[in-house]
Amino acid sequence: MFTGIVTDLGKIRAIEKRGDTRIEIETSYDTDDIDIGASIACSGPCLTVIEKGPGWFAIEASAETLDKTALGDWTVGTTVNLERAMRIGDELGGHIVSGHVDAVARIVDMQPEGDSVRFTFESPGEFSKYIAPKGSVCLDGVSLTVNEVQGNNFGVNIISHTQGETTFGSRKVGDRINMEIDTIARYVARILGKD
Repeated sequence: MFTGIVTDLGKIRAIEKRGDTRIEIETSYDTDDIDIGASIACSGPCLTVIEKGPGWFAIEASAETLDKTALGDWTVGTTVNLERAMRIGDELGGHIVSGHVDAVARIVDMQPEGDSVRFTFESPGEFSKYIAPKGSVCLDGVSLTVNEVQGNNFGVNIISHTQGETTFGSRKVGDRINMEIDTIARYVARILGKD
């Protein structure tokens, strides 16, 4: 489990395509404190550490992960949002995030609004019903509050702090973004028979 509060910006240092795709990520985390088999959210998806060294760790992404997320867009040098798995007693600063990406959203507009930037995202149609004004959504591993919803589009304000501490500071219109819908919204829709 995660909270959607990014604690490090990693950088892709190597990608090796084979049966599964092996990806090495540079990090400022103390890798002595990361166990092999640990889960780390990497711009949304919960991925398993398979190898590590000083200042880096490696994960494997299956064809399913590459197909269902924006990880296939990563190249050497890509910056990624990182969050280590929550421990019992940790502050839940964002919302409950599983690290299971539901879909890939797309940035369709960005407008300055005070010190923030108003991002508009387009969600795949079948997931739009799970997004509600003032509800939570996890985008590229970041817990965010939805401002408004209009059809398949929804808006989010990214404050200057979040721009500086996550990859949203360098995003542009057209970028594909990993999206995880709110777990509570998913279960409410299921109970009401709307899924």
